[in-house]
Amino acid sequence: MSDDAFQNYGNHVRWLPPFHFIILPILAGNALMSLRPLFQTPSLETAWAALVAFAIIGGIFFSRWMPLRAQDRVIRLEEMLRLERLLPGRYQQFERLTLAQLIALRFASDAEVPGIVDRIVSGAISSQDEILRAVQHWRPDHHRV
Repeated sequence: MSDDAFQNYGNHVRWLPPFHFIILPILAGNALMSLRPLFQTPSLETAWAALVAFAIIGGIFFSRWMPLRAQDRVIRLEEMLRLERLLPGRYQQFERLTLAQLIALRFASDAEVPGIVDRIVSGAISSQDEILRAVQHWRPDHHRV
């Protein structure tokens, strides 16, 4: 198996190179470049061009943000069901977990979850980064948005 098949703390962030490193920089550059004519020769046309350039950036941002929020809701549901299965009778403890904590827990193997949840509940770890660093046996998630 290639290294790409294994997920860990160092490679779990999802980047889509054409989107993140080509499309977004081009659109951001276009929006910034639209400001020059607006200030050099202010007119309705140059103002409209700048407005459209920034609206495109906003549209792209929201077109990415909305599916990520929907994905977060699905992750919360999946992890709550998983915790009910792995930690029966402890619902009051894990219902206090934040969305960020649940998102980080999704990478932990079933065997690790009880110990990590205990550490979260006790206050030994709390941030998403601390939880991700605590995971030793990663459950890969290759279907993220």
